[in-house]
Amino acid sequence: MLMPRPRLYLRDDSHPQARACAACEVRRSALFGALDAAGLERVHVDIAALLLAPGERVYARGEASAAVFTIRAGIVRFERVTAGGARRIVRLAGRGDLIGAEALLERPYHDEAVACTEVQLCRIPQALVGELGGAQAGLLHELMSRWQRALDAAEAWAAELSAGPARLRMLRLLALLDRHRDDDGLIWLPRRDEIGAMLDMTFETASRLVSRLRREGVLEPLPPRAARVDAGRLAAALVAADA
Repeated sequence: MLMPRPRLYLRDDSHPQARACAACEVRRSALFGALDAAGLERVHVDIAALLLAPGERVYARGEASAAVFTIRAGIVRFERVTAGGARRIVRLAGRGDLIGAEALLERPYHDEAVACTEVQLCRIPQALVGELGGAQAGLLHELMSRWQRALDAAEAWAAELSAGPARLRMLRLLALLDRHRDDDGLIWLPRRDEIGAMLDMTFETASRLVSRLRREGVLEPLPPRAARVDAGRLAAALVAADA
């Protein structure tokens, strides 16, 4: 005899995913914030909550896609290797962002997604999104909105972080990272080689820029991989560099 599917979105303390969803701080700003109560009651039995350590891979480039992911906390970077063999970081995603949208078209993942910090994810099966999208018009609109947001972010990265003087690119990167700061007001500070892979510059140039910004009081590196940004000084430095 088939038992009725439990309504896990309700506060069922016996189920860990129900507890996680009830306590989720980004649910209203994430993909399923567009669902009504009836839709929410159907989904959480299918969603897996994941915790990744820094450096762990979310998915690989070319891997067959089966799910999309919502980032609940942390930062994920997207990497690819150029024809010349150089590793490039082409985008970052943070709290509330939807990643792995290739799964919605049943295409392989386009880039390798790697955790920069400790990352909390919700893994949402592609089949579930398709099922709910057929019954929830709001979800389809939200999907299109988030897809456009990812496209805008990729275009802005190419326009702002891949061209112009090295100092200006570095300042723009700090402004981007500051938008992903944690609850303590700290940003994730990439290693110098990662900065080079993001901004197409040498390790030495990245090191020199970080040291200079530290002396100027724009950036305060904190161990092991964090930093505090002085927003006022960063804004003034951006205006001066862009003049």
